Amino acid sequence: MSEKDMKKVGAPKQKVGMTDTNLLLTITIVVFFAMYIGAILFQGKGFLKPQTFLNILNANASLIIVACGMSIVMITGGIDISVGGVVALVSMCCAVYLDFKGGNVFVAILIAILIGLAFGMVQGFLVAYLDIQPFIVSLAGMFFARGMTTIVNTKPFNVANEQFKQLKETRIIVPGLGSVNKLGKYVNAYVEIGVIVALICVIVLFIMLRWTKLGRGFYAVGGNQQSALMLGINVKKTKFLSHTICGLLAGIGGFVYFMHVGSGSASHASGMEMNAIASSIIGGTMLTGGVGNIIGTFFGVLSLSTIQNIVSSAGLDQAWWTGITIASMLCLFLVVQSVVMARSKKKTQKK
Repeated sequence: MSEKDMKKVGAPKQKVGMTDTNLLLTITIVVFFAMYIGAILFQGKGFLKPQTFLNILNANASLIIVACGMSIVMITGGIDISVGGVVALVSMCCAVYLDFKGGNVFVAILIAILIGLAFGMVQGFLVAYLDIQPFIVSLAGMFFARGMTTIVNTKPFNVANEQFKQLKETRIIVPGLGSVNKLGKYVNAYVEIGVIVALICVIVLFIMLRWTKLGRGFYAVGGNQQSALMLGINVKKTKFLSHTICGLLAGIGGFVYFMHVGSGSASHASGMEMNAIASSIIGGTMLTGGVGNIIGTFFGVLSLSTIQNIVSSAGLDQAWWTGITIASMLCLFLVVQSVVMARSKKKTQKK
């Protein structure tokens, strides 16, 4: 079957999937702005400063990248819980290379990308071509990555490499968003380099999912594998590529995380895989596959971080309060997803 025929046959189904995606995206964006406005009203004017919002981006640039990769895999109906371990391994390998081996930043970036690609390709092969459950494969990947991080180096340390420190301390000024501090001095608003990398990843992946054959393939495979096969889509290759892209983004996200923290530690990125899954779900990506949006994932990360900031600002610094709040948000969005899918099924049955 030709690509032209595939588009004709698959058009109605894709339209329904994108309608659900757009509805969930709208809900996510509305919830984020409602939470942020609520934070401004009830937690003080600190949230009103542009730099407060930019700091959310600075602190979560790596999570945005990793969560985007997670969304790609989840759209195809899979999952990857190894990403946090990959981020920790990338951070440690780059830190050891730069500090102990006298390396340079460009090679460190290449190391990060290769580590991510290696995990993505191996796990993608096991899932797609050997038909092993993605949860089991990525669970093994998570343990392997965490174990390898400890083997590379056991003690946490800060990187003293001058070239890396210059890169880490580079700030990109955002014109017109500065503010006057308590001393009456104007302070420029800024973002870190990692934020630019994260935004580029979001834009590229959004375009890929929206307007490319591969993007349509991800949605088709996640929606119904048998139908995807009938449309002439190579299901195994599509699954393999989704895991490969996720691994690549975990490698890139790992270096962005490394640039933000400036250190290597076996405990780095602990729980990041769960935050990535939570951000994807809040952003409207279905665990069952076939529905999701990268822009939604972006706002999912912002929503997750905002609620954490609100809880912290309210004086509830204990870790369990954040956990309880995130769990409540996940339950809410899972219920919303169920309602949306029930609505979609009713429409399909009427037709």
